[in-house]
Amino acid sequence: ASPVQVVPPIFMLEVLASVTLLRSALRDVDWRWLAWLAAGNALFIPLGVATLAWLPEQPLRLLIGVLLLGAALLLRRGVAFGLAPTRGVRIATGAVSGYINGLAAIGGIAVAVILSTAQMAPATMRATLILLFLFTDLYALASAAALDAAGTSTLGAAGAPLLDARSASHALWWAPAMLAGIWVGHRGFRRVSPQRFRAIVLNLLIGIAALAVARALL
Repeated sequence: ASPVQVVPPIFMLEVLASVTLLRSALRDVDWRWLAWLAAGNALFIPLGVATLAWLPEQPLRLLIGVLLLGAALLLRRGVAFGLAPTRGVRIATGAVSGYINGLAAIGGIAVAVILSTAQMAPATMRATLILLFLFTDLYALASAAALDAAGTSTLGAAGAPLLDARSASHALWWAPAMLAGIWVGHRGFRRVSPQRFRAIVLNLLIGIAALAVARALL
């Protein structure tokens, strides 16, 4: 399937996932982190997208994937970077996340890796990421709608629109499996210790970063 068939429904599913978890997340959000992360994504996603127009895509994706994989592996082995949650660190994290999101659509991995070094409580980290992903997905969908309205969408065969009935149909078909996964994951999160949660998150990040590297190589 082409990106135009897959990416918009995934954004819709992520919005649904975030809304489903929103009520439980609101009480634990770190609003200072969230504000800088959202601002960084809003400002730097377009810059990341613009970079793709000027530099080769695959080497950039490979470089980012390798850096994220290396950082996740170091954290998993117990290497402690110990970043203090200063304003500068928050600004830099938002900028890096937004840029990588625009460049390779994996900015969430960068945020999770950096937050893992900030000694953030698991519930706070989870809640902050839920609201961040809700913002970035709505931002992406709004951007897609604006491109469609302007008639400048060129992804897919014959410049197919980014958002249409087909996108919603795919999202509806995939939603039950995603909601079932959310239910299982939510129950599991309430039962694990902070140390176990951190290990699970880093294992997932390692797997996702490895897939990103493999995708760039292939």
